[in-house]
Amino acid sequence: MPQFFLNKRLIILLVSMIILVALIGFSLRERKQLTWPEQFMKDTTGFVQSLVSRPANYVAGFFENLNDLQDTYHENKELKKRVDQIARLEAEVQLLEKENKRLNEILDKEETLRDYESTQATVIARNPDRWHEQVIINKGKTDGITKNMAVITAKGLIGKVKTVNQFTSTVQLLSANDPKNRISAAILGGDVEISGLLMGYDEKKELLLVKQIPADAKVSKDQSVVTSGMGGVFPLGLPIGKVVEVVPDEYGLTQTAYVKPGADFYDIKHVIVIERVIAQPQSSDMADDKGEEL
Repeated sequence: MPQFFLNKRLIILLVSMIILVALIGFSLRERKQLTWPEQFMKDTTGFVQSLVSRPANYVAGFFENLNDLQDTYHENKELKKRVDQIARLEAEVQLLEKENKRLNEILDKEETLRDYESTQATVIARNPDRWHEQVIINKGKTDGITKNMAVITAKGLIGKVKTVNQFTSTVQLLSANDPKNRISAAILGGDVEISGLLMGYDEKKELLLVKQIPADAKVSKDQSVVTSGMGGVFPLGLPIGKVVEVVPDEYGLTQTAYVKPGADFYDIKHVIVIERVIAQPQSSDMADDKGEEL
């Protein structure tokens, strides 16, 4: 008798497994339309999910909005502080400008190395093969552009005018590999301005090279580099970039500063051409022994 019940259970188990496999195979086959139990279960599940998801999304969105509101509050507070600082700096600049003007009147000083006039220009062409060397702008001789004028963007110096046509000009970038492309620079920081020559570009590091810095000069990271105005063409104070590192030359007589440029040499669309107001020296006076202009 017990053996009969054991066999009966085994038969029921086998039949159940066969039915289960058949149902699985039936449900997996491709069908154009679901059965009504499946449709009922699917619709019911979807309805329940929609009832649960809406309140959940609402609650989650509410807390997310609270976080965004809190972040906006802190950002607004920080921006107000910066606006206050800008207003204070503007007031200080105005006072300094007035004081400088009075001092210049007392000293009968009319022109400085900082004075310059600017001309807005747009980049109209760029050779893909010489992408990091030069750009062409839509201003030329008719607009008063002359050779060797400084060219900047809103973020800093990018190069100088190399050739001038009637209506266009070619600008040689600081990233061009040209040993003759040298600009007199000054490293700001502390009480003393440190002089050097901007000459060269490290393509791997994407950094400018300021060479001929005195060996005993103390130059540190993040010091600002600007034009010194001593080259005879560029005005004083055009931003170039910030010092990344300083290394001695191979003989230890001078130092070389690696400078991260403030301007983006890759994406250049609008530029400003700078003309120094104060009289420029003769090219022959500014040439070195090899006849190259500084």
